[in-house]
Amino acid sequence: MVSNSSLLRLVQLQRLNLADNNFNFSQIPSEFSRLSRLTYLNLSNSLFSGNIPSKFSDLSKLTSLDFSYNSSLHLRSLKDLVQNLTGLKDLRLRYVQISSPVPEILSNLSGLTTLYLVGNGFYGEFPVGIFKLPKLQDHRVTFNEDLTGSLPEFCFSSPLKILWLWDTAFSGKLPASIGNLDSLKELYIGVGNFWGSTPPSIGNLTRLTTLLSGSIPDSFGNLTQLTHLGLSQNFIRILDLRFNKLQALPQIPPPATTVYLVANNMIQEQIPSQICSLSSLSSIDLSNNKFRGILPDCLRNFSSSLSILNLRGNIFHGVIPQLCAKGSIIKMIDLSQNQFTGILPRSLSNCGMLEILNLGSNQLKDVFPSWLGTLPELSVLILRHNGFQGVVGSPTTMFEAPKLHILDLSANKFTGFFMHEYYPYSMVITNKGQETIYSKIIEALAIIDLSSNEFITEIPEFIGSLNGFQLLNLSKNNLTGHIPISLGNLTTLECLDISQNKLSGQVPWQLTQLIFLASFNVSHNQLTGPIPYGKQFNTFDTSSFDGNLGLCGYPLSKKCENLEPAALPTSNIEEDQDSWFHIEFDWIIVLMGYGSGGLVIGVVVGIIVLKKNQHWFRTWKRQLC
Repeated sequence: MVSNSSLLRLVQLQRLNLADNNFNFSQIPSEFSRLSRLTYLNLSNSLFSGNIPSKFSDLSKLTSLDFSYNSSLHLRSLKDLVQNLTGLKDLRLRYVQISSPVPEILSNLSGLTTLYLVGNGFYGEFPVGIFKLPKLQDHRVTFNEDLTGSLPEFCFSSPLKILWLWDTAFSGKLPASIGNLDSLKELYIGVGNFWGSTPPSIGNLTRLTTLLSGSIPDSFGNLTQLTHLGLSQNFIRILDLRFNKLQALPQIPPPATTVYLVANNMIQEQIPSQICSLSSLSSIDLSNNKFRGILPDCLRNFSSSLSILNLRGNIFHGVIPQLCAKGSIIKMIDLSQNQFTGILPRSLSNCGMLEILNLGSNQLKDVFPSWLGTLPELSVLILRHNGFQGVVGSPTTMFEAPKLHILDLSANKFTGFFMHEYYPYSMVITNKGQETIYSKIIEALAIIDLSSNEFITEIPEFIGSLNGFQLLNLSKNNLTGHIPISLGNLTTLECLDISQNKLSGQVPWQLTQLIFLASFNVSHNQLTGPIPYGKQFNTFDTSSFDGNLGLCGYPLSKKCENLEPAALPTSNIEEDQDSWFHIEFDWIIVLMGYGSGGLVIGVVVGIIVLKKNQHWFRTWKRQLC
């Protein structure tokens, strides 16, 4: 630091930057005020203390003045400081102790582009004329709790880019003309006493990257550049920010929020612990982001209000916390496609109203949770792509859940299924106060997909007696024996894939009766003889039959010597009626799974009611076939 006497010799000095030094002056040297040619003066964050000399107002050529972050520095009168600084463009007074009204004279600084009045102890009415300064671009007036004011009508010519007014006593209604600030990038105004809805004109601010403002209008979707959103201390109940480009989690919503949806963004952070302060949340959807870290234990506290928890498609890790206390009303929990480890929290058995539990694609290691069979409303249970092991529980535990529709167990380490047992299952249905026991209900199997497993067996003949199939995929296993002729009875079949096995014998001509068959694949087996001809079989190309050296006939180039296919031996279907495929469930058992290319890896067992005109099912069929 130069001495005071040295300063007097620097009369030609135009810029002086002493920021971020450890000068511990008891006061700012008054000699600074004699540097009459000075245009830039930065004394921020330098441990100055005492009062700012009034003679600084003599620095009439100053265009930039910064006293910020000298919390022991005091200014008796901002008016006296700036009254002669008519060329000032940049004034920064963050955390300088002033404790006075904001002087009206600031409205006369027509060249002002940057104004930081932060944590100064200002009080009284803020001069509205400051908002209308013709060159003001960065206006930050925050942490002045006793400073009152309101927003003016803004004109189109305003160059304002940043407007911060949080933690003040500003109030009133947001003017529709705020949409005229087409250069605005950051807006923080929602922490005061503003009332009414956010005007639709907010959607005009297409350059906006940061918002903190009242309720969300429909035009909010126009803010395609928005990356930061703060909404604290408002009265928003439903906050839906899905399918945007947010990179940071919006500030924790106000206590009245019940629905909190920020799915399908680009948020990369942990769930802040402050979320635990929200007591009325009914829906949380943070899916398809890049959230990381562990889940807060306080999620259990939402049991009495939360009905939907969707954290699918993130990078959460660690063990799943105890999510359900007794009396929980939660209906859906989706934690799939994360990195959770450990075992399932046994508190899930308290989720008496749970309908959907999706824990697929994690790193969980546990035995089959047969104890979930006690949940009366459970309809979908997905555990695929984890490290579950052992034997799937017996039917008495598996099917205690009376509404179970889909049970997905694919890509785990299970060693057996209950369905290898015979178990005559019945069900009691209460209708209009009358209980009826149903001991037999016709199966309506629609999909069987066991592809990409290690089944070493024959295809059971009786499978053809279970009509109603639309998709049957047994590819990529070690199946042996013949193709059952009973498959020709599956008249509703649209997709049949038994490729990449060790099947032998001929392709049954009875399969030509499957008039709805659109996709057919028996490639890479050990099949022999002529390929059946006619109807749908005329539409299949060579890829359906590749890798079977003994096959001949259309569409292959290899001609057949004997065009009469030999009849395949039939098995005694009646004797198979007691096999596991004819367990008398009043369920619709579906074996299916998912994998790359729309085909299946592993086994999914489930129950599903299908209607041929359902859109989702049509889409699913296109993926599988």
